[in-house]
Amino acid sequence: MSKILIIEDNSDINEILQGLLREEHEVFPAFSGTEGLMVFRYEAIDLVLLDIMLPGKSGDQVLAEIRQTSSVPVIIITALGDKKTVSDYLMNGANDYITKPFDLDEVHARVMVQLRNRSAVEPEKSKLTYKNIRLDADSFTINSAENSLRLGKKEFDILKTLMSRPKQIFTKEQLYEQVWQESYLPGDNTLNTHLSNLRKKINQLDSENEYIETIWSVGVKLAGDQ
Repeated sequence: MSKILIIEDNSDINEILQGLLREEHEVFPAFSGTEGLMVFRYEAIDLVLLDIMLPGKSGDQVLAEIRQTSSVPVIIITALGDKKTVSDYLMNGANDYITKPFDLDEVHARVMVQLRNRSAVEPEKSKLTYKNIRLDADSFTINSAENSLRLGKKEFDILKTLMSRPKQIFTKEQLYEQVWQESYLPGDNTLNTHLSNLRKKINQLDSENEYIETIWSVGVKLAGDQ
């Protein structure tokens, strides 16, 4: 089931879109640009429906921040008749657009096209590569040129999360909740233990490079300038 984020400040339109999509997808509503980005950081979103005129961060700011770390499909929702505005969004990374008032069948079709296109390239993304290791989602292994090691499920999910968003610094709370899908309790050492074990396994394959970097008092990220 795909995860769709709807960032639309008009509650009626937001509810209509939720009703259209929630039978086939897991839907996350947001009513401001700031709230939308917060949801996007916490959830592995597969597609974003993004209104242009938003309180908090504007649609173009939201799109820019999403594109810093993700190629997830973004469909712009606009009531504007200015074709240049729409073309600017498309040039800056949006995948498609719908204009208010919209036809629900058309919205559904455009969403399905983008999800289908994303699924078509997903096998390519099942093998994430960074520096000298490759993460293989099909076998739950990390591989170097000559060797491979199988990871535990949580170790795999931690590394996949970091490699999927190489520029993002994850707080412990964000990373824990993304991987364990439950609330983080301050003082819980579970994440630290898994990170330590993961570092040791990666070191067995490549002891010359650092892969997971701790940012003091902030969180963790892939090591290096990404």
